[in-house]
Amino acid sequence: MGRLRLPFEQAAPDVDETPQPGEAPEALARRLALAKARDVARRFPQAVVIGSDQVADLAGTPLGKPGTHERAVAQLRAMRGQTVVFQTALAVVCLATGFEQADLAAVRVVFRDLGDDEIERYLRAEQPYDCAGSAKSEGLGIALLERIDNDDPTALVGLPLIRTCRLLRAAGVQLL
Repeated sequence: MGRLRLPFEQAAPDVDETPQPGEAPEALARRLALAKARDVARRFPQAVVIGSDQVADLAGTPLGKPGTHERAVAQLRAMRGQTVVFQTALAVVCLATGFEQADLAAVRVVFRDLGDDEIERYLRAEQPYDCAGSAKSEGLGIALLERIDNDDPTALVGLPLIRTCRLLRAAGVQLL
């Protein structure tokens, strides 16, 4: 948000991130982004609130934050040589004006055919246990990848700023 030169504050939402049975990765990301924005908006009803969530989508299976080394190893082994779609959803909510919109940025990432030794070295160095799909492309995780395809270069690393600008303008926020 600092890149947009807008004043902002951060507030942590209280949202259960457990996927619902049979929930598709893009639906999960969108639901969580909206839930996070709505939760914070209830505490700050005058504010324009942005919520976001990212879910790694491996052939329709959501891969969340691994939390442990063992789960991270399993995720990276499953993704090696595969195309994974990182579904980054964002939502903008303002209770005072009744504004609520959400959008989704899908980033297709092709992983290299990683060896077990590479996976171990990466995980020991980066410890990405709080990242969807165990991969931090903004750090050493870029070495895991063969290719990244998307229309918003900020979408994989965090908040998709092109879509964020679009939603903020729709909410009445003047950016320039």
